[in-house]
Amino acid sequence: MDNFEERWMNVTNLLTERFGKKPDMEGMFFLIGINELGAIPETRKFTKEQKQDLMHIAVCKLLSQLGYYEFVLRDEEGWPHYQELKPVTETGLKGQEQILKECMVRYFEEL
Repeated sequence: MDNFEERWMNVTNLLTERFGKKPDMEGMFFLIGINELGAIPETRKFTKEQKQDLMHIAVCKLLSQLGYYEFVLRDEEGWPHYQELKPVTETGLKGQEQILKECMVRYFEEL
C-alpha cells in the first residue's frame, strides 16, 4: 500500500474506531505524546503546559524519523527529551503539515 492518501485514511479510520471520533492533527499529536511518555494512570489530568509539552514530544519524535531531532534522555519524571539536529527546511504550513502527516502514518503503522 504505497498510496499516501489511502494509508492516511487507514490511520484516521483506525483511530476513529478506537476513540469514537475522527482525530484532528492536534489530537493525534497528543496521542503520540502520551504514548511516548509511557504508561499513564487513567485518572491523571495534564496541565495546559503539560499538554503542550506532550504535543512537542510528538513533533520531535515524528521528525526524528527524518533526522531533524534525536532522542537524548528521559528526565527523572520520565519525560523524553530531544535535541534538534537540523532545522526543518520545508517552508509553508502545507508543506510542514504534509511532512508531519507522512511521519504520523509511519508512526502508527509501526505500532
